[in-house]
Amino acid sequence: MLGTALVQDEDRLLFCFLEDKNVRVRLAKNKQIALALLQEEAFDLIFCEEIEVLKTAKILYPESIVIMLASIPNVGGAIEAMRLGAFDYLTKPVDLSALESVLERVESELVVKKEVVFQARGKLERIMTESSVMKQVLEDIAKIAKSNASVFICGESGTGKEVIAHAIHFHSHRASSPFIKVNCAAIPESLIESEFFGHEKGSFTGAIEKRLGRFELANKGTLLLDEVSEIPLSLQAKLLRAVQEQEFERVGGSKALQVDVRFISTSNRNMKETVEEKLFREDLYYRLNVVPIQLPPLRERKEDIISLAEHFLDSFCLENHKRKKQLSGDAKKTLLDYHWPGNIRELANVLERTVVMDLSDVIESAHLRLEISCPVIPHLISLKGLTLGEVEKRHILDTLVSHNHNRTQAAKALGISLRTLRNKLAQYRLEK
Repeated sequence: MLGTALVQDEDRLLFCFLEDKNVRVRLAKNKQIALALLQEEAFDLIFCEEIEVLKTAKILYPESIVIMLASIPNVGGAIEAMRLGAFDYLTKPVDLSALESVLERVESELVVKKEVVFQARGKLERIMTESSVMKQVLEDIAKIAKSNASVFICGESGTGKEVIAHAIHFHSHRASSPFIKVNCAAIPESLIESEFFGHEKGSFTGAIEKRLGRFELANKGTLLLDEVSEIPLSLQAKLLRAVQEQEFERVGGSKALQVDVRFISTSNRNMKETVEEKLFREDLYYRLNVVPIQLPPLRERKEDIISLAEHFLDSFCLENHKRKKQLSGDAKKTLLDYHWPGNIRELANVLERTVVMDLSDVIESAHLRLEISCPVIPHLISLKGLTLGEVEKRHILDTLVSHNHNRTQAAKALGISLRTLRNKLAQYRLEK
């Protein structure tokens, strides 16, 4: 998913690490060069050392992901950087295992940004909808935002849960304070406690410095627990205490730290079933689910499909320096007839692919490359005699192969979290 990165640093290790990930990297040896490069082009990912570069990047390209670098740990500097919109804060020399973890989260974030259908600051009037169901959701958000109540947003993958979370934060009295996200599905289980609560120097192997957790960085603001259902049971009791008491301790620490945080959680699972299956603590669920929001899938808001498609079409033409394109009547009918299992995210991907692949100024149905009907019978025959578990295993492994063993992309295609995919693959290895 990563495309282009700007690195304001002469650390060749970081440069080479990104190039090994097939990222096109531009190196800026000082602040002036970094600012000049930002005037020339947009970058998906920016590593910088100067607050001025961070501010400029967020003004010019609000959707760019910025990671701050510092020569020495600086708690005040980290909090200020996160308040100004930095995605993370790393100390040099950059620990490559920590960087790997950050880049996994960055990839997930870049995918989610395809769902965004409103301008920065999340104004409700910029969320495109003619759907009565979504209009009711927006009315509810306007009421919810003014409170401190915890919010739980449920919906299928790609329905825009993070978009709604942003809107709630930016319409609350916490709008000028940090909005911090934890992608619970993308963080390795061994690191998730440190990610939430931070750690003290020397608290475990590799903890070469003190690190602030997301709870601490979100103080006075909002903490988004994205795909909260993927948090391991072993951490849920500690999370419950932190949510309930607004108090926690860093890993390896003994001092209780107080915070003032508003919680927004999201999940694409049926949470009642997850609780009944003992995969998620009931007391934690009800603590987080004070105000529930259920987002409808795109197939239930067909009146929004064409306006969203035209929005994405215009955006991707501009982004890819293409002449403005329009949808033919036949293409519009095809979009309306399709069932959109990937919801808004899939719609965005289809339009981006069409813009990139086709030169025509008028988008016809064939350009969309959608399969309205699928030849499922031969596939079903080939699965005859297999158990349900064997069918699932074959489908997961086939999907992984079709995505060149890219686990992040395979998990998205399967509609499951990265952690669930990892657990399935570990299970299959044990079965051998």
